[in-house]
Amino acid sequence: MANCQEELTTETSDRLKYCKPRLKGIISVLILSLACSCVVDICSANLNVYLSQSEVKRLLGLTAELFYVREGVINEYALNFIVPVPAAIPTLHFTWQSLMGQPLPYVIEVEVSDLEALGNPALNVSLTGYVPTVPQTFRVSLPCTGNLNAEVDVTLYINVTIQHSPRNVTALVFRRRKICLKDTFADNHVVVVDSPGESSSGLIFYIAIGCAFAIIFVIVVMVSTYYVRNNKIRRQGEMLQESRNGSASSAQGHATFLTVDTPLPNNTFSGTSASSCKSGASYASFKRLPSYSLLDERVNKDIHERIAELTIQRCRVRLRSVVLEGTFGRVYRGSYNEEEVLVKTVTDHASQVQVSLLLQEGMAMYGVTHKNVLSVLGVSIEDHTAPFLIYPYQGYTNLKRFLQKCKLCPEGVAHTLTTQEVVDMAIQIAQGIQFLHKRRLVHRDIAARNCVVDDKLRVKVTDNALSRDLFPADYHCLGDNENRPIKWLAIESLLHGTFSAASDVWAFGVLLWELTTLAQQPYAEVDPFEMAAYLRDGYRLVQPVNCPDELFAVMAYCWAMSGDDRPTFTQLLVCLQEFYTQLTRYV
Repeated sequence: MANCQEELTTETSDRLKYCKPRLKGIISVLILSLACSCVVDICSANLNVYLSQSEVKRLLGLTAELFYVREGVINEYALNFIVPVPAAIPTLHFTWQSLMGQPLPYVIEVEVSDLEALGNPALNVSLTGYVPTVPQTFRVSLPCTGNLNAEVDVTLYINVTIQHSPRNVTALVFRRRKICLKDTFADNHVVVVDSPGESSSGLIFYIAIGCAFAIIFVIVVMVSTYYVRNNKIRRQGEMLQESRNGSASSAQGHATFLTVDTPLPNNTFSGTSASSCKSGASYASFKRLPSYSLLDERVNKDIHERIAELTIQRCRVRLRSVVLEGTFGRVYRGSYNEEEVLVKTVTDHASQVQVSLLLQEGMAMYGVTHKNVLSVLGVSIEDHTAPFLIYPYQGYTNLKRFLQKCKLCPEGVAHTLTTQEVVDMAIQIAQGIQFLHKRRLVHRDIAARNCVVDDKLRVKVTDNALSRDLFPADYHCLGDNENRPIKWLAIESLLHGTFSAASDVWAFGVLLWELTTLAQQPYAEVDPFEMAAYLRDGYRLVQPVNCPDELFAVMAYCWAMSGDDRPTFTQLLVCLQEFYTQLTRYV
């Protein structure tokens, strides 16, 4: 069986320009966000080791402190991250402080991977000594020789001896990647001195910002309460008016639409027969909320109008061949009005709930027009027949099946994906989801299975209608009688059932992982019932083989514990497009 995966690393003649300021900012925010929530080790002493605000600003372009050890708690994520050091920065500065009330003995060692490009680093403190009891900044000089262009790995080892501690010695390892340019020599006389008032002024600034946000939050809550209350009263009035006029509407042959809160009757669908080829069908509400949720409340009239616009004539639909098939769902290739289409439908033994899910999930993206979104063209609901959802077709293949075919192709190479193509597909998906968010739609189920791709690698985001049936291994029930994509869900969605644009960002990070692994199953070794605890303890998907560091940094950025610390799709697009530009520039 041939392996169709090409190495995703792209050899370029000048990787030195990858350290774009914006990419540094994104990577550094990742570290800062994980520092608050992903602590995995605790040393027995009280010790602080961190980068001051001025150093973080100089190195990564952000105004924030970066703690490697805060009051004895070690941030393993920050320590394991390799921080790029641009050619223009010749020194590193670290701040440390013993909180034990007495100095702590330390030993420092520095290793350099290429002494031809970078000379021996120099410190302004001795290699052995004591960590002071007051905050003190020490400097590490990185003198480039100017002999050649190179990226040099610099590793700083600091061992702090703790008396009366079970572990005795706390080992800290700091990794940097220094960029050295030919004929450019480092100026090692730059010293950064922290201002004594910097910390207090920063604290005052953050307190002011917090107060401002608190006031804004109170105002938003008051306005939202007023809006919801008025909206509820208006909806009740519309429902009363509809109940008065319902019989007259039915007598005139118009479609009757029930409200979302109306119980589902036994006879869900009614209308004209398929043979008569006349438009007209009635639609009842569904018991469950749609997979796409609106960020703002919309009146039921919008749903009624959407259903009316969706209705098409069944006799104009021609089914040809089955593309995908599950237990009760099928996807056909067919035609509608002489146009090639995909048709999603269910079998005769499908339950009423399954029929309802097909319709509500398929209709959610109706009317969304974007080059990277595949929205439904229409729906056919007629008596005693399964409903049809119609989608435009231009040679699309399910993205997950496409990726799996690239990995397993006994008949030869189906398609060899390069890093450039993977990033391009990721950009297309991000553009589609960004457009949905601009329309105030949250997808809730972003994954490779809910995207399609054509032979030119043009990707579109689709709804998740029938996904539970067509990809049952991707969904799990945790005893609450609801199948959910557990291993794509954000931590807040698992714990509290809340969904937002930030939870879509998390799922997009998992989709990036699918792209780089050719649709491997995420967290394959983790039991679905243990996923929430697994994520809460700070564990994440590992970096795939041959996945560039820059791309994995974007994934990890999406998996920040707090939704506020995750990027928006606008920010993700900036990062991905910059990386794509670097890949195409030297190919």
